[in-house]
Amino acid sequence: MTKVRINKFLADSGISSRRKSEEYILEKRVAVNDVIVNELSFKVDVEKDIITLDGERIRPKRHIYILLNKPKGYITSVTDDRNRRTVLDLVQTKERIYPVGRLDYDTSGLLFLTNDGEFSQLLTHPGNKVPREYEVKLDKPLEEKDKLKLLNGIKLDGKPGKFIKLSFPKSKDKNNVTVFCEEGRNRFVKRMFGRLDYRVVELIRISYAGIQLDIHPGKFRNLTQQEVQQIRETYSTDTKRRYSGK
Repeated sequence: MTKVRINKFLADSGISSRRKSEEYILEKRVAVNDVIVNELSFKVDVEKDIITLDGERIRPKRHIYILLNKPKGYITSVTDDRNRRTVLDLVQTKERIYPVGRLDYDTSGLLFLTNDGEFSQLLTHPGNKVPREYEVKLDKPLEEKDKLKLLNGIKLDGKPGKFIKLSFPKSKDKNNVTVFCEEGRNRFVKRMFGRLDYRVVELIRISYAGIQLDIHPGKFRNLTQQEVQQIRETYSTDTKRRYSGK
């Protein structure tokens, strides 16, 4: 049995915003199993209950969770006024979906797309510190002193930023590095290296929120229920409170 608040159900169904849904409820326009509901905290069983608005049945929206291996040459957007190719050109679905976060035009790798706003918020909210892993090719070898600076923290736009981990896949090759970060700021990885006079020649995101990139460039797949649940359990507010003791 899956129970959610009635206002959340209406908003997730796509008929209106959460605030507008609450107005419908308070105006006594919403019924559950033919009984008018006017309490915002009322919970419904989305699998069994019949929910109506002004007598018309509202069905739960089917949420879509997609993992795409974005190639270079596509923008992370739903539309583009310059008629450039977007990531939606690579995904075949009848549902209206949108990308979670961004990857630059010349950056490739793992990108999530969904129609679940709550799921997107979990992944992009700065406070959740969701890890991202990138393979980076630099224009010159990374010096040890600069590696330490990137790990200890440098300032971008007056705010501190740092990599959580930084390693060399091949110990003697200092041009190619792998970095972990918990930042979603615009062009974060490129700007971090740029602050120390390195130019990123190639950038590939190979994992996000613990999910690994496992498909070829230009291909996509649906996230498994286990992967979606893993992300929800790890980054939900309730989970964070439970582990922090608050």
